[in-house]
Amino acid sequence: MRQLTAVQAALRAEHAAVYGYGVVGGRIDEDRKDEARAAYDAHRARRDALRRTVRALGGEPEPAAAAYNLPFAVPDSAAAIRLAAHLEDRIAGVYADLVRAGEGARRREAADALREAAVRSARWRGDGVAFPGLAELGAAEAPASPSASPSGSTAPGVL
Repeated sequence: MRQLTAVQAALRAEHAAVYGYGVVGGRIDEDRKDEARAAYDAHRARRDALRRTVRALGGEPEPAAAAYNLPFAVPDSAAAIRLAAHLEDRIAGVYADLVRAGEGARRREAADALREAAVRSARWRGDGVAFPGLAELGAAEAPASPSASPSGSTAPGVL
């Protein structure tokens, strides 16, 4: 059950990332559009794989929300880059949870997704963090807005 909960949280985060990258793609400068498109495609593929995993674990995949609240306004390319980094940091947090809850191949897949999110975050931000996924967990323990929660346990519609 714990594994299904973590997979559903990752699915919710991937739904939000797909939505968020739609916003990023609409605001990002032309020279980074290919990077945004590649990230969008990667998150769609992970989302689809997670839907299959939820079914394999005996659950019903949670649907995407109709819309998501952005953590800040995204009026230009600089804000789009910040949003992309935010999305990847959040994804890293939920995959860190899934690494802890998973076993065998599922744990390896979660670790791969965590690594990919950390690399994308570093590319968007221009630098990285020492322990991707852990910084987000620490932020979730401190009083913070719902969008800071890496576990995906916030209400639907919050990035």
